[in-house]
Amino acid sequence: MQQAKNGDTVKVHYHGRLTDGTTFDSSEGREPLEFQVGTGSVIAGFDQGVEGMSIGEKKTINIPVEQAYGPKDPGMIVEFPIANFPPDMKPEPGMHLNMTNGAGQVIPVVITGVGADTVTLDANHPLAGQDLVFDIELVAIDSPSRIIMP
Repeated sequence: MQQAKNGDTVKVHYHGRLTDGTTFDSSEGREPLEFQVGTGSVIAGFDQGVEGMSIGEKKTINIPVEQAYGPKDPGMIVEFPIANFPPDMKPEPGMHLNMTNGAGQVIPVVITGVGADTVTLDANHPLAGQDLVFDIELVAIDSPSRIIMP
């Protein structure tokens, strides 16, 4: 029976949740997630969890912070002057914004606090600092062609 290995393109259905059971993402009602195993296109723990699975196999994988989005980085949390916000904007905790750095790169942030003069912005991935749990089902494997020359 064929098993998923590095270099294979696979398709998986998944249900991702936090350790408290809260769902953060699912492929339910959508096409399965397609990615190439071992290329870093998904988080390390997910990649490793799929490796060795066979088509039709289902399993639950527990992914620690270090193999998911990593720990929260305090350097990604900044105080931003409230005066730099547009006058017609009222910043509120939980609000998602896109900021631009000096190089023109867009950085998604969430407002985590609003003070009298500053707004606290968090640019960490929303799942940083979280252990994750995925229920996965491998639905397809496409191995790269291997041509053997005489």
